[in-house]
Amino acid sequence: MNIGDVAARSGLPAKTIRYYEDIGLVTPKRSENGYRAFAEADLHKLAFLARARALGFSIEDCRALLGLYEDDARASADVRKLAVSHLAEIEDKIAQLREMQATLQVLVDACHGDNRPDCPILAGLSTTPRGG
Repeated sequence: MNIGDVAARSGLPAKTIRYYEDIGLVTPKRSENGYRAFAEADLHKLAFLARARALGFSIEDCRALLGLYEDDARASADVRKLAVSHLAEIEDKIAQLREMQATLQVLVDACHGDNRPDCPILAGLSTTPRGG
């Protein structure tokens, strides 16, 4: 398969596939004329990477996950450890987003949204944070 075929079947842009090749996540064979020749195994890896990236795993986590996937002697505990760590990162981000939401909601609620120049939103944004 050429890169266009693999891009269509994996759901990844060709640019992303080239990047994954550049950083060593996939290594398609090259035909005599130098074109990439992707095998079904490459397509499977790319689909795997697309799903992992959609779940927010970093490139390095994806590299580790691929290594574990390809290791028949892997321990599922190793995979779980990586996933649990990523889940904790997601939970931290959600907590940070909720805090941002609450702060912004307070500022929006305090703003009259009228023609007066005073604006609690701008005042809130210009306030020095505690400890800073």
